[in-house]
Amino acid sequence: MNLSKIKTVFLAVMVTSMAASMVLLPEKSFEASVRGLNMWWEIVFPSLFPFFVLSELLIGFGVVKFMGVLLEPLMRPLFRVPGVGGFAWAMGMASGFPAGAKITARLRQEGHLTRAEAERLVSFTNCSSPLFIFGAVSIGFFHNPKLGFLLALTHYIGNFSVGIIMRNFGKKTTRSKKPPYKRPLLTEALSALHQTRLKNKKPIGKLVGDAVISSIHTLLMIGGFIILFSVVNKLLFHMHITAFLAKLIEGALMIFHLPTSLSIPSIAGIFEITLGSQMTSQIQDATLMQQAIMASFILGFSGFSVQAQVASILAQTDIRFRPFFIARILHGFLAGFFTFIFWKPFEERFLSGQSMSIPVFFQKNSIWWENTLNWLKQFGPLFTIFMLLICIAFYVQTLESKN
Repeated sequence: MNLSKIKTVFLAVMVTSMAASMVLLPEKSFEASVRGLNMWWEIVFPSLFPFFVLSELLIGFGVVKFMGVLLEPLMRPLFRVPGVGGFAWAMGMASGFPAGAKITARLRQEGHLTRAEAERLVSFTNCSSPLFIFGAVSIGFFHNPKLGFLLALTHYIGNFSVGIIMRNFGKKTTRSKKPPYKRPLLTEALSALHQTRLKNKKPIGKLVGDAVISSIHTLLMIGGFIILFSVVNKLLFHMHITAFLAKLIEGALMIFHLPTSLSIPSIAGIFEITLGSQMTSQIQDATLMQQAIMASFILGFSGFSVQAQVASILAQTDIRFRPFFIARILHGFLAGFFTFIFWKPFEERFLSGQSMSIPVFFQKNSIWWENTLNWLKQFGPLFTIFMLLICIAFYVQTLESKN
């Protein structure tokens, strides 16, 4: 039997087993589905939708091209990507995954990136948002707002390091050179802005409608993956597959001087980032440093749920998924390593003796993220429903105009 047939049989057995387990454990499947749905319409949709629509409009109006010319001297020497990559990087950090992949794929479709440049860019533009790190993980799970600053610092430094490491990816196949600008940089940027706007023949109403519909389609896909992996993770746990896989990595945890009790949270985090982070915070026999290292790894790896979302977005282009997956492994280990390196000064400054108090600036930021998360949980579902209705209205209008 060749490898292709083995793969076919394996996938068939896995899907059949999942279907059977859902029939045998309907209550657990339903609970996991509701949990995933709540996460999507309370947090994910309201927090990502404005960024998705805004990015589509900025690309359509030429603002991204304008920013790309200005950021060219920064992005190309550092990461060997065009200046437009700076927009994807900034939006990815602000809004969280998979916004970076969505914008990178859009830039590739518009012809702003070569395939190798897009693969480099997508490897470091997908990361956790500050809202998730501060609001959900540090405050919601660990009940320690100070920890959010360490997790955010190590997460974004690790992300930057991945970009530096991946800058040499595809070096033999792609020659990345700085374009020869003959005029001042600002003049070139304004010219690029104007030329891009002229090339886009769509009226503003059509551009906005297309941006809304495209964003809704992407978010519906993301919601499906969140619900699916929430169910899969729950079923794997109750079928004791998670415990079996956890036994396999206990040796690796001991090599890094981490307690074996973190094995189950690590497996859960490999599949789904939120559940893994929550379970990590509940391990009693692990120190806070060990919990923070594991949480940093989970945040960096992002989980198969997020990676499946990215894979679905990249499948619409010729961007390969493998470089992104390699980058996620690198990001996970780098984030955990930086957490270990920075832990001692962090502990001495914020967790020891008289240093339990934190600066007013940090306190205000922690409260802001917590209030934002609570606001999303309260009003996010209403926003989601309202925007879905608007999308339906745009879609009906588009169908009527075609007829």
